[in-house]
Amino acid sequence: MADDLQRTLERVGERLTLGEYEIEAYLAVLEHGELTASEVAEATGVPQPRVYDTARSLADRGLVELRESRPMKIVAVDPEEAFGDVESSLVDLVASLSARYTAPARDTEAVTLVKSRATILRHVREVIESAEYELLVSLTPDLLRRFREPLTEAVDRGTSVELVVAPAERAPAPETFDYDAVSTTARARRGITTPVVAVADGTYSVYTTQDALREELDRYGVIFDRSALGFLVSGFFGTVIWTTADPLADADEPGEFPRTYATIRRAVKDLDAHGGEARARVEGRDVETGTPTVVEGPVTSVRYDPNEEVASFTVDGADGPVTVGGRVAALEDVEAHEIRVEPGRND
Repeated sequence: MADDLQRTLERVGERLTLGEYEIEAYLAVLEHGELTASEVAEATGVPQPRVYDTARSLADRGLVELRESRPMKIVAVDPEEAFGDVESSLVDLVASLSARYTAPARDTEAVTLVKSRATILRHVREVIESAEYELLVSLTPDLLRRFREPLTEAVDRGTSVELVVAPAERAPAPETFDYDAVSTTARARRGITTPVVAVADGTYSVYTTQDALREELDRYGVIFDRSALGFLVSGFFGTVIWTTADPLADADEPGEFPRTYATIRRAVKDLDAHGGEARARVEGRDVETGTPTVVEGPVTSVRYDPNEEVASFTVDGADGPVTVGGRVAALEDVEAHEIRVEPGRND
């Protein structure tokens, strides 16, 4: 069976210009899910000095991912994805490879560098699909159309979606595209330098450049999954991308409570628009000590500037008033990571 599969793959390899070393390394990684360079050398006839060039050649074809860790890990990509654009006559081969595929654990790394366009796009889709209550996303017009269905599903399940489309001159006009179906609020930003960003609930995020998603260019994307550094992406989105984009469409209404937030900006905007009594539960860190803390109580005041440069609120906690700010807060008492707002004071 293995000999038959190797002969079939060799025939396909001729079309994909895969060499002997590439075929041996690919089958080994496919079978194990992920291997280091030394493990590939041990499992195959590929000489150790040739493993890195071989692995990068496979990654360029979208057959594996490279995790830039120490040691570097070569990770299998599901063959149904890797060969998805191959003509229909190869369906039987894809099925055979899938039977041999062992899925790797993809969420073991908190921060991952990826060099494959297909891998970056897969993570963007996963971020969109995983968002439960808040999604921040910056997309090109082509990617907006590509991810229209998962964005619509996110809106339908009640996720707050803040969407930026760039470059603005190529963004679909509101009269020709239903932005309300794919976003809570949509803006357009001038400039092809606007990065592609997706952040789900402040914990799972992707950052890459538009250049990285052009097939002919060689760039990196960065994946943050439950990493303390992930706030850099959401913070950059909120302070640099969102505030310099122009309104495109807005189906947003003041959030109906109860509601959960990953960013202070959205929470404060809804509290300010709500105007009535509300109660908040904040999970975060003490600004001075860094100690994890939970604050709960009535919201007594809100500071919100329409330009979104100022956003904070005060909770009447068990030990007195506590001011709440966003990630990397310095002026407030607590840096908020997750905010739950309920209607009324519930005293």
